Amino acid sequence: MYRKNALAAGVAAALALGSVTLVATQSTAAPRPTAAAGTSAAQPGAGFRAMSADARGEAIRTAGRNAAATARALGLGSDERLVAKDVLIDADGSRHVRYDRTYRGIPVIGGDLVVHLAADGTITGSDLAHQGAIRIAGTTPKLTAADASAKAVKHARHVKKAKTGSKDSSTLVVYAVGKIPVLAYRSTVTGEGDTGPTSREAVIVDATSGAALDQYELHQSVTGTGNGVTVGQVSIETTQTGSGYTLTDPAHGGTIIYDSYNSPQSNPKQNARAFTKTTNSWGNGTSSSRESAAVDASYGLAKTWDYYKDSFNRSGIRNDGRGAPAYVHMDTNVLNAFYDDDCFCMFFGDGSSQNSNTPVTALDVAGHEMSHGVTSATANLNYSGESGGLNEATSDIFGTMVEFYAGNAGDPGDYYIGEKLNMSGGFMRRMDNPAADGNSLSCWTSSAGSVDVHYSSGIGNHFFYLAAEGTGAKTIGGRSHNGTTCNNDTFAGIGKDKAAAVWYRALSTYMTSTTNYAGARTATLQAAADLYGTGSQERYLVSKAWAAVSVGTALPDPGTGTPTPSPTTPTPSPTTPPTGNALANGSFEQGTGGWTQSDNIITNSSLQAARDGSWYAWMMGYGADAVESLSQSNVAVPSTGTPKLTFWLKVSTQESGSTAYDTLKVNVNGTTLATYSNADASSGYVQKTVDLSAYKGQTVKLEFAGTEDTYLSTIFLVDQIAIG
Repeated sequence: MYRKNALAAGVAAALALGSVTLVATQSTAAPRPTAAAGTSAAQPGAGFRAMSADARGEAIRTAGRNAAATARALGLGSDERLVAKDVLIDADGSRHVRYDRTYRGIPVIGGDLVVHLAADGTITGSDLAHQGAIRIAGTTPKLTAADASAKAVKHARHVKKAKTGSKDSSTLVVYAVGKIPVLAYRSTVTGEGDTGPTSREAVIVDATSGAALDQYELHQSVTGTGNGVTVGQVSIETTQTGSGYTLTDPAHGGTIIYDSYNSPQSNPKQNARAFTKTTNSWGNGTSSSRESAAVDASYGLAKTWDYYKDSFNRSGIRNDGRGAPAYVHMDTNVLNAFYDDDCFCMFFGDGSSQNSNTPVTALDVAGHEMSHGVTSATANLNYSGESGGLNEATSDIFGTMVEFYAGNAGDPGDYYIGEKLNMSGGFMRRMDNPAADGNSLSCWTSSAGSVDVHYSSGIGNHFFYLAAEGTGAKTIGGRSHNGTTCNNDTFAGIGKDKAAAVWYRALSTYMTSTTNYAGARTATLQAAADLYGTGSQERYLVSKAWAAVSVGTALPDPGTGTPTPSPTTPTPSPTTPPTGNALANGSFEQGTGGWTQSDNIITNSSLQAARDGSWYAWMMGYGADAVESLSQSNVAVPSTGTPKLTFWLKVSTQESGSTAYDTLKVNVNGTTLATYSNADASSGYVQKTVDLSAYKGQTVKLEFAGTEDTYLSTIFLVDQIAIG
């Protein structure tokens, strides 16, 4: 989510940034340049300035030279280094610099960030996947790499008969996805699994205990019960070599198509060879010719490249003008296609008997896989939890946009995913009605983070369809669509091109690896404000679309100034609040509904445990100067009896002794009624009671306010809050 970063007090660094000056200031309130309120003219390239490869390279090198001072300005630790990854420049000269982080030379998972600068170089804000400095006890692991590999094999969920490639297949990392970073290993496990006989899974294990911290499939794959592809007779770019031709596309970064010759998924380039011919005519339109699948892939990847270039001034996956190689005819009986960032390449299977062995090379599949690479090069959304759903949704969104862009008569644009894949149900996924496939989520729920990412992507897909097309029945691309909502709302869309521009700007400028659906809403609203104005109809309708999939509420209608009715939360969970609870969502099982939070405080992260259900409030735990707030207004205190506030609190700390270094205060109408600190550390949840007699019969604002000092962390977990 977008959050302006508090810069260290008194820091003022003047650094060369090309022809501008980077000045870090103490203020955090400087607004980002946005379009004037009410404007609605679309800006080419999602508001970004076109850059040549040389200009982009120089901008990244300049960002690298400024990395140390930027780290200091952001309050990062002395052991941390920033590595410049990409730079985007707005039409008005504002810059958005994306960095990765290392700690004592060790890669930090969840350490990526984006720094936003005005045209004069002033830092106006930042988005950090992990807030604050990285601090861990040490960088010497208790487990060896071989130990970690063995643990990873046991923890693998998606791979059966798992194994790791070698004793050094586990790499030491700092895992900073939670609030407390830990030293960990990242292992690659292979074996028979969900995506085929040689699936690959990343497993993150604690380098001290060997406990599993995260795990996800490495193959960001398109899977289903049937696949097929037909692009018909098309023009493709090839390269002449002597007296023959190869399927190398010089117009799109040298993208080359190889025949994998059914090499196994574990080594899909093992038998690979380039397609060559003495004539420049390829395939016969059926799977009997190995060239036909290669034609589909070449055409689809070229159209994807052109879409990103024409729409967003993006030159290839990494915006560096370089094409990624693609391999068709991977393995046998594989209903799968995937992008692999390790080799910067894509792979397409031949399908199986379930779909008459039709190659998995549809136009929207090619757009989907290449877009995984774009996500990796920008927000790098983690491929697990809600961020994994957003990762998959991004590929579905842009795969769909490529289909519209191509204007192929045999595969017209629509919001069905994989409709040309010859599946028994007629599609793999539907963006207008995700639940139609029997597995995908159409509406956000508190369990979305634990659903397979291909199914939790339905929330993002549904949002995008509604933002683009609005509600109601339509025929698009010859197929029936029906934009139903989760809150029975009706509204118009802003059009697919504007919706895509908003999503791309949010992805490339504001999202980070840990962004969840609530964060995606914040990012897209900021992107819509940048492109069309804070008070624009486009931004308002984006908020309506999020509310329609149970993520947040609709903004006030810019035409009337009044909020439109929409649900604040998804469907309630079975967990029932205590009797007489005057609070909304006191057990947090409805997600963020009813609460105002300064950061992603309300969570269902498995790194900590709820007192009841799966959701709870996680406050503090940064090990750095920080403040957080969780509040609810208009809370009715009972007018009879002896009203009281009760809640369950668990305190974990790295501090020692009885001095209160880090605190959690309970405030009512701004008055502190109770204070808890690191000195109240407990092994489990402890129920707390606060007397509210002084507020009997009143409507009040309840706030939990956390404060943490510079050193050592304290975590306050809060659950099951009640007033009665």
